[in-house]
Amino acid sequence: MRTDGDTWDIVSSVGITALGVATFRATETALPDALIRDEYARLFVEAAAEPRSLQALAAPEDSEFLPVARLIGVRTKFFDEFFLAAAAAGVRQAVILAAGLDARAYRLDWPIGASVFEIDQPKVLDFKHQVLADNEVAPRAVLRAVGVDLRDDWPGALFDAGFDADRPTAWSAEGLLPYLPGAAQDSLFERIDTLSAPGSQLAVEGFSGRPDIARISRAANQEMATSPFGDVDVAELFYADDRADPVQWLTDRGWQVNSADVTELATRYGRPVPRLPEGMGDMHDVAVYTTATK
Repeated sequence: MRTDGDTWDIVSSVGITALGVATFRATETALPDALIRDEYARLFVEAAAEPRSLQALAAPEDSEFLPVARLIGVRTKFFDEFFLAAAAAGVRQAVILAAGLDARAYRLDWPIGASVFEIDQPKVLDFKHQVLADNEVAPRAVLRAVGVDLRDDWPGALFDAGFDADRPTAWSAEGLLPYLPGAAQDSLFERIDTLSAPGSQLAVEGFSGRPDIARISRAANQEMATSPFGDVDVAELFYADDRADPVQWLTDRGWQVNSADVTELATRYGRPVPRLPEGMGDMHDVAVYTTATK
């Protein structure tokens, strides 16, 4: 169960969810018709040596994780395109909130002069950057690691790392919000709004209404004989307390907002909607992918 001030590395608590997502990205990347290319995700899985994740990568097309991997492929492409579009529009400063094993600073085609700030627990960032350094992989932008908990004073740490609040910023919150208490989520958006110069952009994975994410997670555990999250019950990592709706919150504060669900994104990318096991199907219905411009 979560506690105030809890911490984690890459194979415990919230950290192992980042490893699970890396497993899904590596699985999608290995498919003949992959929607994304994340060649570094496999490096993280191999370095962590979590048996269930390694088993999934041994035969990606036969993996029971395949439907979820396809869903993560859609989600990943959404955020990839967001950052590339922001950069094309002239935004040269990006902040990846709860970066986990996100390797966009290394794999996207960033323009000259772009800076990418990665915020996450220090042990998670240390693991990621050490694995990539060991494999002689260099970032394709100026990379600023910001090892801090998003429940703490992360703006202060961001400024210490060289963040410039007078420049437009591209922000992402991918796979993050359920892991924050409601007050911390609301504070997160307040801080993003305060730190965003005109022209800043934000991409968020949110949820419609008040979905029972814990129930969906438990259904996934029941549907799959093994889990890339090891013995961790991901449902116990979520917070279900009251919080603002991101779309409404941003709209009320003057951001220009656009949203799409999984079906709309899959259609946009020319792919069928991933067919999830029974009991997990409403993952399609609850996820909302939002972009906003200040």
